[in-house]
Amino acid sequence: MRTFRIFFVAACLGMQAAAFAQHYEAAGVRAGRYEVTAALDAVPDSAALLTVAPYRHAVDSMMLPVLGESEVAMRADRPESLLSNFVADVLREASVRAGKKADIGLCNIGGLRSTMPRGKVTYGDVLEIAPFENQLCILSLSGKKLMELMEQIAAVGGEGISGARLVITADGRLLNAEVDGKPVNPDAVYVVATLDYLAEGNDRMYALRDNLSKKVTKIFVRDLIMESIRRAAAQGRKITARLEGRIVKQ
Repeated sequence: MRTFRIFFVAACLGMQAAAFAQHYEAAGVRAGRYEVTAALDAVPDSAALLTVAPYRHAVDSMMLPVLGESEVAMRADRPESLLSNFVADVLREASVRAGKKADIGLCNIGGLRSTMPRGKVTYGDVLEIAPFENQLCILSLSGKKLMELMEQIAAVGGEGISGARLVITADGRLLNAEVDGKPVNPDAVYVVATLDYLAEGNDRMYALRDNLSKKVTKIFVRDLIMESIRRAAAQGRKITARLEGRIVKQ
């Protein structure tokens, strides 16, 4: 949440400064990498704190509300992880809102940018996990193209998947693929719930471009995650996930 606050406050200050802009010329440019850590807060500047206080309050009011609770901490990793399983399940379950029940839910590990904390989960936590404007997309793929997709997932060592099971090798080869406990039928048609970003063939999921049908909803993935957390809380539950052997590396 620290990174979001910094960018938000910097933007606010930038707009404020623009109103009182003066003309300057750069005397020089020096590039470098500055890691933003708690160490920078060791001796805070009191004047700076007073300046950002109104903006920080506004950011906190948006980011700190609690959505619900998580039974465990979840992070994204390959070949299978708690967070990627959870998000892939959310996508698959949400497919009914687009008129089709998906056979498979699919998300990319690279799109999950933070960890779901154990205990209370805030709006800001979810925004850090899913900071992009990705929308739910429903695709239809032939069984042949689905096998190509599974091979592409195997080649990168795994992605977030729901409703399917893959067996892959350490060097990225696909040994076996099943959907709903059955071998993939090359002549069948499968429905995939994923992100619009991936539907364009990004993150090396090229097979998704060769779909039989495609529907991009106006439902943001992060909103689906938040709704899932809120729904669990309303039912007196904590969200959770399990490692189930969805992608097994041999």
